[in-house]
Amino acid sequence: MASKLVTYAELKAHSNKESLYILLHEKVYDVTKFIDEHPGGDEVILAEAGRDATEAFEDVGHSDEARALLTDLLVGDFEKTDELKTKGPSSSSSHGSAVNTAVEQGSNMMYFVPLAVLGAYFAWRYYSSGSI
Repeated sequence: MASKLVTYAELKAHSNKESLYILLHEKVYDVTKFIDEHPGGDEVILAEAGRDATEAFEDVGHSDEARALLTDLLVGDFEKTDELKTKGPSSSSSHGSAVNTAVEQGSNMMYFVPLAVLGAYFAWRYYSSGSI
């Protein structure tokens, strides 16, 4: 295990595709070499750069093989500061509820829009056929 202590400033400095650190479970990992191999694509990892990615990592349900890869990528432990609060296992996040709300609203639109288009099509067919 690495004994290096990574600060928030250092984590933020390594938040681009050329040098990318990810914070998971209060440990910092250098995923720069792995980013192109990530099955979910690089944008998924880049979206979590510079902040605590624990919740996003756990929500996906990574395999044991994926977790085993992390040991080779470990940089060190994260220095807890007021600048970035790490998410423990029992903390709730307003970000998570905002995502759930957006997904629910998107789900409603996925049903409403096709039904509205279908209704408009049948109305057009009815009025253009001269049935009135």
